Order: sequence, then C-alpha cells, then structure tokens
Amino acid sequence: MRTRVKICGITRAQDAIKAVEFGADAIGLVFYDKSPRAVSIDDARSIIQKIPPFVSIVGLFVDPSPKDVAAVLHRVSLDLLQFHGDELPSECSAYGKPYIKAVKIREGVDIAAQINKYTTARGILLDTYDPKVPGGTGRVFDWSVIPRGLSKPIILAGGLTPENVWQAITKVRPFAVDVSGGVEADKGIKDIEKLAAFMRGVQSV
Repeated sequence: MRTRVKICGITRAQDAIKAVEFGADAIGLVFYDKSPRAVSIDDARSIIQKIPPFVSIVGLFVDPSPKDVAAVLHRVSLDLLQFHGDELPSECSAYGKPYIKAVKIREGVDIAAQINKYTTARGILLDTYDPKVPGGTGRVFDWSVIPRGLSKPIILAGGLTPENVWQAITKVRPFAVDVSGGVEADKGIKDIEKLAAFMRGVQSV
C-alpha cells in the first residue's frame, strides 16, 4: 500500500496547488493563532477554493474552545480535524467531523495506550515532543519506539525532510507522513524544490 502524504502549514494557495500537483493527498491549515503558520478563516477559504476534488482539507487546532472550532467550521469546508493539544476524546469527537489526534513522543509515552484512549479517532499522528511548542519542532524522534501492529492508522510527523522521508517510511511503514517545516523556505512559505524532492522520496519507497 502506498504511503499517503499531508503537507501541513499551508498559508498560500500557490503552495497548496503545487503540493497537489506533486501528489499530496491532503493539505493542512493551521487554526492556532500562536503558530507562525496560522491562517485566517478568509485565507483558508481562498486557499480551499483552488484545491481540486479528492484532496482532503485538514484543519489543525490546539486546545481550542468549542466556539473557535464552530466559527471555523461555519465558514470553512474541512474534511478532517486534527487536534494537537491536550484535548480529551470527548472534545475531539464533539463536532460531528472525523478527526486525528496528535501524540507527542517522549520517554514513557505508551503509544498503544493513547490509541486505546482515542478510540473514535480515524488515525493517530506521532510527533516529537517539545515543552515549548505543540508541533512543528523540526526534530525527529526515535522511530524504534513505535510498536508494530497498532490498531489505528499511523501518521508519522516530526522532523521529516526530503533527505530522510524514505528512511522513515522504510523503517516505520506508516499509513501516512506529515511534513511542514521540512519543505519550507520560511515559516509558512513552502519551497517548491523541497516539496518536489519530498514527494519523490515518498514515491521511491
């Protein structure tokens, strides 16, 4: 089975279009004001209008209020929600939308237990823990801590680049990979050559 790809932290329509042209299955829009990759509702709507069919639009939230999520969903057509904070399973499933839950990997984290906790999630995204930021650390965690035979699809994130993505896929065999900073020229601005090289890396496995 081929590995799916999500390009996250999209802030410009032209970057989203290129990501799709290169073969991305999903684009991620960040609705978290503290992120340098955050987009407004109007910007998100403008980006989505340029996306062709059969590409998933994922909205990323970090410990949002129900009011904030509702405001986005009222005006933005999202296919999938991504929760990247300390949200409870009941909070993640409260919006009538499929969701994925991010689990930050550090010593002592029981990945299987987290999956059993978020039984309603469509998949679990594994990212590198950082006490200062909820995601987008640009650092790889130890892939060997990921157990085999997990009961949910795994989306691998955390420090992926065009140079290491083939190795990550070979070692982990995730359902999907998720990249943001590894294909950027600057925060929120994608580097077209890096995007193309990343997709080549995924497709080479």
